[in-house]
Amino acid sequence: METFLSDLVTAQRAAGVEAFAVVHGEPRPGDPAWLVRVPVQFHLGYAPFALGFRAAVARAIERFRPQMLHLHLPNNSALWCLTLESARAIPWMVHWHSDVVPSAIRGHLGAAYRLYRPFEQAVLEHAERVLVTSPPYLDASEPLARWHDRCVVVPLGLAVTPAPRVAGEASTWRPGVLRLLSVGRLTYYKGFETLVEAVAAMPDVELLIAGAGELHARLDARIRALTPPGELPRVRLLGEVDEDVKHGLLATCDLFCLASLERTEAFGVVVLEAMLHAKPCLVSDLAGSGLPWLVRSAGCGEVVPPGNAPAWSAAIARLAAQPAERARLGAAGHASLRARFSIEACTAEIVGYYARLVGEGRTGGVGTLVVIPARNEATTLPSVVARLIEAGWRDVLVVDDHSSDGSGDVAREAGATVVRPVLPLGAWGAMQAGIRYGLAKGYAAVVTMDADGQHEAGEIVRLVEAARAADVVIGAFPERASSLRRFAWNWFQRLTGLGLEDLTSGFRYYNRAAMRLLAAEEATLLDYQDVGTLLLLREAGMRLVEVPVSMKLRTAGKSRIFHSWFSVGRYMAVTTLLCMSQWKVRSANRVN
Repeated sequence: METFLSDLVTAQRAAGVEAFAVVHGEPRPGDPAWLVRVPVQFHLGYAPFALGFRAAVARAIERFRPQMLHLHLPNNSALWCLTLESARAIPWMVHWHSDVVPSAIRGHLGAAYRLYRPFEQAVLEHAERVLVTSPPYLDASEPLARWHDRCVVVPLGLAVTPAPRVAGEASTWRPGVLRLLSVGRLTYYKGFETLVEAVAAMPDVELLIAGAGELHARLDARIRALTPPGELPRVRLLGEVDEDVKHGLLATCDLFCLASLERTEAFGVVVLEAMLHAKPCLVSDLAGSGLPWLVRSAGCGEVVPPGNAPAWSAAIARLAAQPAERARLGAAGHASLRARFSIEACTAEIVGYYARLVGEGRTGGVGTLVVIPARNEATTLPSVVARLIEAGWRDVLVVDDHSSDGSGDVAREAGATVVRPVLPLGAWGAMQAGIRYGLAKGYAAVVTMDADGQHEAGEIVRLVEAARAADVVIGAFPERASSLRRFAWNWFQRLTGLGLEDLTSGFRYYNRAAMRLLAAEEATLLDYQDVGTLLLLREAGMRLVEVPVSMKLRTAGKSRIFHSWFSVGRYMAVTTLLCMSQWKVRSANRVN
């Protein structure tokens, strides 16, 4: 957790996020101003107790004035936030690194967890969003079972650049052997005993274990007991090593092994480090852990039944005889790390969730509602709703405007809330119905988008980020414009004076003040949501901005408005009357 947090904060600050950290540890002379270390007085079990942590968090909130808190659990010190009024006054995001697993190996952890659990659940109840590191871990986590609607999966990431320093460790290994490496604290759930047993009868293999811990003497005794008289041990315990030595070992090994026995091994950041050095990996097939999911999805190795020494021996022997396969797995892992598991990719996702939480917290409501007006869109709606939910936008409302193809049913099955008006409304009427629904349910903002699958769910983050300085944000993609559409746009740009590139985009963000205006009678009288609502918003003094977004262009079918000169002329005639009207609109201040 500490290694990941260090990489995360560094990447966040490089990306322009003003991130600060309060962590356990003794202050150091070279610490940056954004880092606060709090000394630990003692440990109880595996939990550090820093008696000054509560006061340190309170001072940090007063000093840094954060817009939100990002709490990393399990961490008993984070529970102090429950007792601080200044902490409870701002949104929380919880990063769920691991359950506190009631261990079958260490029974006393179960008793300690019974004391910890009520406070852990109180933190989850207060959290606006919970980040979980893999789908299997979320599915299997009993503490998170009540909070699935707040959970999103964001895999951990590793800093790929700058390249780690690599100490020359080639001389550490015996010549002519298959070089196996395992790294981790010598503790009960890591499964080092399994690896020691697995290589005991493999003369052409050497296993190095880097790490210190309470099992050192026990492992050392077992290694000596399994070493035939007169032969060198197959396994060596290196003790604790620094980062340079660790990366040197990773760079020179042939195969990385992680034989953990329990879900306490939630993800396996050290596997990402092996992938950085393009090394194939063998890991335990732990049910409910992200470890086998990581290796399978990255394509960087194989999984082996946990605690099964003969199965580990067979897997090691098989890969020992296949150097080309080892090279293929290592290359696949390295490519996957750069593409999917870098700290930059992880940071980009997390910063997107930051933007949503901060945007939701400042606008006087809770959450953002995605509104999709739909009429006979059954072929595209399921995938649109699925992509939104997968991207973390779980509050999706489909306004079924009297479809005859079952659009409402398929949208509901995909996970959306569906409403069906009594009378047909048209595109703008359906959008306005969604906005009124959002107001009634207390949402802080509404994002409107089409049901045809052209809008990208990932682009909503751009709208939310731009909303920090605006009431309304328009997602623009002028590249889609046909000659007919451009003709109409040029006319209205001159007529209205609106300096916008995409006047007909229905991909928009409205904050609560804009929602109130667009739910009023003036907006109900409008026939076209594009030009008419823009004029209404401008006359009310709303701040309008436009941001470029990407779109999937429709591969079949014509524009519903700009498909002939007759349709363009009719549209322009009606909307020109809007432009020539005398607008008397309540001010934005009164709307607020």
